[in-house]
Amino acid sequence: METFLQALVLTGETQERERILGHFSRRFHHCNPGAFPSPDAVHTLTCAIMLLNTDLHGPRLGRAMTSSEFVANLSGMMDGQDFPKEMLKALYNSIRTEKLEVGGREYRGPGCGNPKFGFGDVTPGDAALTPGMKRRRRRSPGGAPRTPDGATTYRRGWLARKVLAEADGKKAPWGRRGWKPFQTVLKGTLLYFLKAGTPRRGSEPPGTPPAEAEEPLGVHHALAERASKYTKRPHVFRLQTADQRVLLFQAPSEEEMSSWISRINLAAALLSSPPFPAAVGSQRRFARPILPAAPSRSPPEEQHRAHEEWMERVAQELFEHQRNLPEKRGRARDLDEYRVKKEYLLYERRRYETYVQVLETWINSGAQDLEGWEAQAGAVAAPPEPPNLTKAHSSPSLAPESAPPAGVRVKRNISERRTVRKVIPKRNKNLL
Repeated sequence: METFLQALVLTGETQERERILGHFSRRFHHCNPGAFPSPDAVHTLTCAIMLLNTDLHGPRLGRAMTSSEFVANLSGMMDGQDFPKEMLKALYNSIRTEKLEVGGREYRGPGCGNPKFGFGDVTPGDAALTPGMKRRRRRSPGGAPRTPDGATTYRRGWLARKVLAEADGKKAPWGRRGWKPFQTVLKGTLLYFLKAGTPRRGSEPPGTPPAEAEEPLGVHHALAERASKYTKRPHVFRLQTADQRVLLFQAPSEEEMSSWISRINLAAALLSSPPFPAAVGSQRRFARPILPAAPSRSPPEEQHRAHEEWMERVAQELFEHQRNLPEKRGRARDLDEYRVKKEYLLYERRRYETYVQVLETWINSGAQDLEGWEAQAGAVAAPPEPPNLTKAHSSPSLAPESAPPAGVRVKRNISERRTVRKVIPKRNKNLL
């Protein structure tokens, strides 16, 4: 079930998710006919496990469910019989010990519709362990995969990091927004962060990330660009990841900042796999495509061709989106969705334009040496964002008047003076 939910993102209404879980239950019973008597029993246990995980680890007002209550709630639910108590207790202890997550992301939605369980909302990313199944290693936050053996180390050096937004674009808490220095290693599609003073094992080769590094950050489908709007520190660049995390990094010099931007964009352009289609449901809401974390194995020429196709597709979609403007007196939700989709399409167009430009220079340089490519092509920056509109004057030919010096009284016309006039209602005039 965990493998199934890692490959398929469940979104939408309760009936749609329950229908998909019904297909999973029938397939599971077909492949394991001796485990449970019917697909309905598998479906009941699947929904119960997902609800239990939310009850134990999700926000709640009362106390958590106990093992005996979990077993009692499932009494007689296996086609009129009881599930084995040892299996239910083992599942309960496993979920209570470690929260079940899939891909480092959660989706909160209504329950599976079983009236016997009132545990609150369901997290479709939650999954259960069947008896005898070993738990897989958790993925790092952001859905970053493990670095495959033999991955290229693109760069290493000292960077100061500041977190602006966490997964799904949520603003980072105040205590996590400070600047922190790290020894940073870009290997494959992962950024490793080693705190100052952390020892490194002597038996490891120089390109191996340290064992006590902080959580790695995936750069697949990411975009690094100069942080032009941040003026408090010099040599700062901005990084936005596939799961909408936003971070700022400060490099020691201008040259190192440009090198980090170019190499992060190069690693993302070479190793980002094509996105999956967005989730489909009855709700007509904008949904982002699913960006796979698995690195691409295509050659640079094929990656360049795929990014060009996506760039043209995004540009066409943005053109159609800007043509179909929402009604001025429309609902606030429709206006907000229009704005969110427009910002997403503008960002995606800028990201694919950067990928295409980086891969063109990489292919033309021979696609062999990073230092030679960087020296030959120079720092490849992302296309600049459209400038903000400046305040216009009523007469463009006239320059704006300068402010008068301090201490000088300004003589105003009578029409510019503000007066206070007492307003008397008509019905009360006869009382005066």
